[in-house]
Amino acid sequence: MAITSANQLELLQIADAVAREKMIDPGLVIEAMEESLARAAKSRYGSEMNIHVSIDRKTGQATFTRVRTVVDEEVLENEKAEFTAKTAAEYVAAQGRDIYVTTRKVPIYGEEGEQTGTREVRVFNLRKPSEIDRKLSEGVDQDTAPQLGDQLADVVPPVDMGRIAAQSAKQVILQKVREAERDRQYEEFKDRAGTIINGLVKREEYGNIIVDIGAGEAVLRRNEKIGRESYRPGDRIRVYIKDVRREQRGPQIFLSRTAPEFMKKLFEMEVPEIYDGVIEIKACARDPGSRAKIAVISYDNSIDPVGACVGMRGSRVQAVVNELQGEKIDIIPWNEDAPTFLVNALQPAEVSKVVLDEEAERIEVVVPEEQLSLAIGRRGQNVRLASQLTGLDIDILTEEEESKRRQAEFELRTKLFMDTLDLDEFFAQLLVSEGFTNLEEVAYVEQDELLVIDGVDEGTADELQARARDYLEEQNKKALEAAREAGLQDDLAGFEGLTPQMLEALTADGITTLEEFATCADWELAGGWTTEGGERVKDDGLLEKFDVSLEEAQDMIMTARVMLGWVTPEDALGSSDEDAEPAAEEAGA
Repeated sequence: MAITSANQLELLQIADAVAREKMIDPGLVIEAMEESLARAAKSRYGSEMNIHVSIDRKTGQATFTRVRTVVDEEVLENEKAEFTAKTAAEYVAAQGRDIYVTTRKVPIYGEEGEQTGTREVRVFNLRKPSEIDRKLSEGVDQDTAPQLGDQLADVVPPVDMGRIAAQSAKQVILQKVREAERDRQYEEFKDRAGTIINGLVKREEYGNIIVDIGAGEAVLRRNEKIGRESYRPGDRIRVYIKDVRREQRGPQIFLSRTAPEFMKKLFEMEVPEIYDGVIEIKACARDPGSRAKIAVISYDNSIDPVGACVGMRGSRVQAVVNELQGEKIDIIPWNEDAPTFLVNALQPAEVSKVVLDEEAERIEVVVPEEQLSLAIGRRGQNVRLASQLTGLDIDILTEEEESKRRQAEFELRTKLFMDTLDLDEFFAQLLVSEGFTNLEEVAYVEQDELLVIDGVDEGTADELQARARDYLEEQNKKALEAAREAGLQDDLAGFEGLTPQMLEALTADGITTLEEFATCADWELAGGWTTEGGERVKDDGLLEKFDVSLEEAQDMIMTARVMLGWVTPEDALGSSDEDAEPAAEEAGA
């Protein structure tokens, strides 16, 4: 079929109807029509030709134009779509009709085919100009002959579209409209990630819920549903937009009802003080559908953060509980002091004692025997949520277990001092009671710290330190001799920071030279974790028993590499800073 004056306006009407139905710009639909008509024209005139179609936005008239580009004679390949400058000038001169010159922006493509920008070219239009055309040509040089990069545009007769061409044009229009609809949907929702939205359940596919959110569909995956929830088509649902991605098949909107952020947003909707920023939810941990803990803080001393979140007679927290299908919520006051915060997080259990190891990010909690099951919770739920809330690994002991462990440590240290310093049991116990844990502390501590012990005078203190130093020197001598027998070389023996015991451990593993030491990885020295077959496996470090951290291992290795000339001091400093964080993550992964 040819596009006649009878159906020119119908094109505009169709474009407007499709645009309103799909909620996209009518101009995009018309551009799709122009591209489909251009493809149909190429099938009629030849695929080698560069055919452009322009539909007038007011009249609906379609103009078919053959465009040829002026190129250098050496790169001329397609004579039906390209001109040399000489041929173009001769062609223009031979037309004998009005020619007007306008400008057009054409895309610039990179090596991988992606559009990197646009450039402006002159277009020689070989047809009678309209008033609009004359206006576009104002300010453009009309006398210069065609140059490289210019284009010549000549009108060709409209095509009669057969059944196949019409079907092809229809597919192009549908595809373009679908792409425009996807782009509109992505632009609408890309900035709404992290918000709550209401939708209607459309259907269920393999356990995943497809939700109608008005401008498209979104997916609530089975692992993002609260366990005991079930939905039927037509049910209303409130969900959290977790992620919006642009994918090949179109924008994908992923929803969640199990994310901790969903609970935060629900409280923000129910508690005006959170919305206004007077109260902040500092941390949130959930066991979806069962139990949750949130930590809150108030920036106004006159407002109780826990009471504000609970509401009058529990109205505010109950609204959130109802939305989450009865999920129990513990609201806890947040505290900068980690032990205090943990005591709050373990509620309703009572805590007797807390010991924090900041370097290992572990915390030890001692509770009365009758509080142990309450502190751990059903299937470890309470302690697990408290650990997620505080970001610390938690070890829970009863008072009896903690007492037995302390007693065992006391006896072990007492025996150490008895055996190494030739002391009687009573005197060794005095040292342990005063907080001495190893021989190094006794040997090199300030003498005043020994004099505070009952029955210890200056002579006794001198004798104690002399015995401790003699024993340590003897042990160092034996360790160094063992390392020498294992092949220890002088360059490694003289490396600052390695004790004789460390050298003995290294040589026992076959590391005898500074070069071999420099090739080690930090985790080989300090230890770490790896994953094998989906399970975490502990890698023991050669120097781990000497309390060498990952950072210390990195520093020693980089120092050795600088000494060998493998890297410069500046490079070593940069590498240490860059590798510190990934190495720490690998060790704790």
